[in-house]
Amino acid sequence: MVRNIHCGRVSPAQIGQKVVVNGWVQRIKDHGGVIFIDLRDRSGIVQVVFDSSLAAEASQLAKKLRSEFVIAVQGLVRERPEGTNNPNLATGAIEIQAEILTILNEAKTPPIYIEDGIETNENIRL
Repeated sequence: MVRNIHCGRVSPAQIGQKVVVNGWVQRIKDHGGVIFIDLRDRSGIVQVVFDSSLAAEASQLAKKLRSEFVIAVQGLVRERPEGTNNPNLATGAIEIQAEILTILNEAKTPPIYIEDGIETNENIRL
């Protein structure tokens, strides 16, 4: 799978189109049969949804994901359900319904979160 758009550049203009995004797993939320991943790259973050009733193989593989894994996802861009928009994200009005997942690189859990605005003990950072 070759990336055809950056995570932060996915927009409502792509609704209904298949995209391929690559990036680091920022956050994982498992709600039983549905797993939500915040996927980040240098351009921003996009939400990826793995629904076991729509893509069983990708959803099974998504259960193995951890923070900072590098993945490639192919899926369909769709509008987020009403009431679930995130106004704090540039991509907060859309999500990617995953169809194919490839783990490009696994990662050990880092001792600190890799994101701006967090306070961490300087000894741990070093």
